[in-house]
Amino acid sequence: MTQKKRIRRPVNGVLVLDKPRGMSSNAALQKVRWLLNAEKAGHTGSLDPLATGVLPLCFGEATKFSQFLLDADKAYDTVLQLGVTTTTADAEGEVLERREVTSGQAELEAVLPRFTGPIKQVPPMYSALKKDGQPLYKLARAGEVVEREPRSVTIHRLQLLALDADRASLHVACSKGTYVRTLAEDIGAALGCGAHVAELRRTQAGPFSLPQAITLAQLEEAFEAGGNEALDAFLLPVDSGLQDWPQVHLSEHSAYYWLHGQPVRAPGAPAFGSVRVYDHQGQFIGIGDMTDDARVAPRRLIRSQ
Repeated sequence: MTQKKRIRRPVNGVLVLDKPRGMSSNAALQKVRWLLNAEKAGHTGSLDPLATGVLPLCFGEATKFSQFLLDADKAYDTVLQLGVTTTTADAEGEVLERREVTSGQAELEAVLPRFTGPIKQVPPMYSALKKDGQPLYKLARAGEVVEREPRSVTIHRLQLLALDADRASLHVACSKGTYVRTLAEDIGAALGCGAHVAELRRTQAGPFSLPQAITLAQLEEAFEAGGNEALDAFLLPVDSGLQDWPQVHLSEHSAYYWLHGQPVRAPGAPAFGSVRVYDHQGQFIGIGDMTDDARVAPRRLIRSQ
């Protein structure tokens, strides 16, 4: 018997998933997409399979703005296992070396300021970054190690939450592109004992935080009770990831021309920068950039929802 092709439906919005441990970000995305039966979907930056927590998933028109969430600051709670280094810098790797841990709370707190503010990180080999079109993690699995250029990142906050023998709990608030695994390795090296990430939980991604996050179990329960449309209640608006952007409201006349690609005057708009744009009915219609003559030029439009 020929299996009937599933017809996907248009779904627009952002769902903040509490990603479970042991699942890749893409596998989590595809699972939620299947539950929603959504036409178009994308995530906003991978979490390692080891990691849990905030993973914003964009559907439909919201995918047009996923890049801005990729670029957003993040926050994590992590547990460092001191005295043990691994091939992947986390608990999923093979142990490379074990050393005695002689540092206490005072030594650890004295080291942390070195890694606060603008710093340089060498990306780990076990990462999705590419070298000559090949992901680094594939080269690493083949036993290859290639030179990686240090990258500039910013650690906004690095706080010791607890130290229990050889396990240190930290809170990290950081810029995009920060590898907490690399941070763990570097802290361990500074202490002279080595370290790796034993646990990692993302608590914030841009404007989204854990209290907004929905588990897969909650989604599956809602699906069993009411089908894929019951999951629409968990969706946040398309513009929910842009809430820190200035907003501009256009008249019906201006919105018409703006949606046809023309810059228009926007009373009360900022003098420069990017803005989120709404029509006379308060409907989000896209994002734009302010021009030198106090007009807002369209950058990315959304279809009527």
